[in-house]
Amino acid sequence: MENKFAFAKTIVKEAGDYILEHMKEDLHVERKSSPTDLVTKLDKDVQDLLIEKIHSRYPNDSFCAEEGCLRAAVGQGSVWVIDPIDGTNNFVAQGEDFAVMVAYFENGVGKFGIIYDVMKGDFYHGGGDFPPCCNDEPLPPFKKKPLREFLVAGNSGMLETNEWGLADLGNAALGTRVYGSASISFAKVLSGRLLTYISYLQPWDYAAASILGESLGYKVLTIAGKEVDFHTRQAVMMVPVEMQDEILSYIYERK
Repeated sequence: MENKFAFAKTIVKEAGDYILEHMKEDLHVERKSSPTDLVTKLDKDVQDLLIEKIHSRYPNDSFCAEEGCLRAAVGQGSVWVIDPIDGTNNFVAQGEDFAVMVAYFENGVGKFGIIYDVMKGDFYHGGGDFPPCCNDEPLPPFKKKPLREFLVAGNSGMLETNEWGLADLGNAALGTRVYGSASISFAKVLSGRLLTYISYLQPWDYAAASILGESLGYKVLTIAGKEVDFHTRQAVMMVPVEMQDEILSYIYERK
């Protein structure tokens, strides 16, 4: 597994270099499911690059990836979960606050996750048998303190309408933040800068964070506090296990 982890870190760094090399070119921006659901030529190219490199080294492995129709179930065999550019709207509009995310599972067990904030150079990696780190520094285990001393992050639409009680949680906490990217938000939770991140997410949005956070005291769960299915778009939150019940007293499934 160590060789596979080292290989994964290498190709994600190469994907980041590819983005930096080509991000000033014509991105060929398209819209997918809505006017704010963007995809670029670079999203597709980076995903192809990662899959080609993985497939050439591990031809029997499968993929669950954002672009196209690759939807392998993480519970069946060796599966790579890939989000080539998470935070595409940020990437297009700002050229920052986006990341490459890769996670690896064997028969449903997360072996390692990687979140690479390309522009800041912050490389989150580990989980499973590997210590979770940012670059060369170990990430801190969750440290409990009063809710009022934490910031929380979420989806702007959910905050505006207080969907699931997200605004109630923000009012009870120190405040709320919206970063427009699951990867950036999860990275801030993993670094101890946020208490929780709550939004509607696909498996490739939360897979890497779910593996990285486990040994630090975090869980990725549905709004109802259940296990995520790694198959459909769900209302998802990353929470410290130690404060899960307190967070759920504000965040709950509304009819």
